[in-house]
Amino acid sequence: MVIEERIEIDPEICQGKPRIKGTRIFISIILEWLEAGKTFDEIIDAYPDLSKVDIAAAIKYARKLVEEEKTAIVS
Repeated sequence: MVIEERIEIDPEICQGKPRIKGTRIFISIILEWLEAGKTFDEIIDAYPDLSKVDIAAAIKYARKLVEEEKTAIVS
């Protein structure tokens, strides 16, 4: 399944974890680097197969997951 043109999920590759299409770079890895305060350029230096468009797609994917998430209301 291709999500957002740059993100792919294939149960036969990387145990079905969302990744940048054509790579084995998980979306979670990109998000971890961003969480650690790394810049797009620092991430690309570490993973030269990535582009700024790929990193932006990872952020968009994460945002869409959060938007679709249902949260329980605690009273």
